[in-house]
Amino acid sequence: MTSTVPALDTRTAEGSALQAVLLDMDGTLVDTEGFWWDVEVEVFASLGHTLDDSWRHVVVGGPMTRSACFLIEATGAAIGLAELSVLLNDGFERRIGRDLPLMPGAARLLAELTAHDIPTALVSASHRRIIDRVLKSLGPHHFALSVAGDEVPRTKPHPDPYLAAASGLGADPVRCAVVEDTATGVAAAESAGCHVVAVPSVAPITPAARRTVVGSLEEVDLPFLRGLVTHVS
Repeated sequence: MTSTVPALDTRTAEGSALQAVLLDMDGTLVDTEGFWWDVEVEVFASLGHTLDDSWRHVVVGGPMTRSACFLIEATGAAIGLAELSVLLNDGFERRIGRDLPLMPGAARLLAELTAHDIPTALVSASHRRIIDRVLKSLGPHHFALSVAGDEVPRTKPHPDPYLAAASGLGADPVRCAVVEDTATGVAAAESAGCHVVAVPSVAPITPAARRTVVGSLEEVDLPFLRGLVTHVS
């Protein structure tokens, strides 16, 4: 877990219990969920295997270890997890080096949170090397800290990444708002006790208690997030 600023003041606007905002990366802030699939297709093609497009919904939003193990088993490819992880990370870095589009509303939301001094963390299942590369485009000054999938004992869908982020910001998880795009990430945030805004990218997500589903980050701003956490459950 990497922190980019000193200890934070987690006071919020009067009437809101919101202490921090925790944001997923791939598919939430940056339009890269398709990039990962493209790289997986390319890597397995180089190994002599064709990926079934239906598998995309299995691997989306999950940690690389889960996705890679699934694809190795599904294809029968003669490659180990460690070697495949290197190939996938290398391919993804090359891909985002050419283009890294932000999701609609992402730049505006980050600027708003920064302008109002809202403690904010980037929480991703991607490895540290990928997060640091993406942070250069997002603007590291927008985030008090970031949590990578290879820095926690258990990554998404387990609550560990969001618990680590809340702890690092000195916030109570039940007073944090999380923005996620996949069921895997939503499960992690909800297991941590956070309020969740789901912005589905690849697969649908249904509304539930403490979970609000929106069509785009264009619908999400600071008053919206504060409205989710108006009291502590």
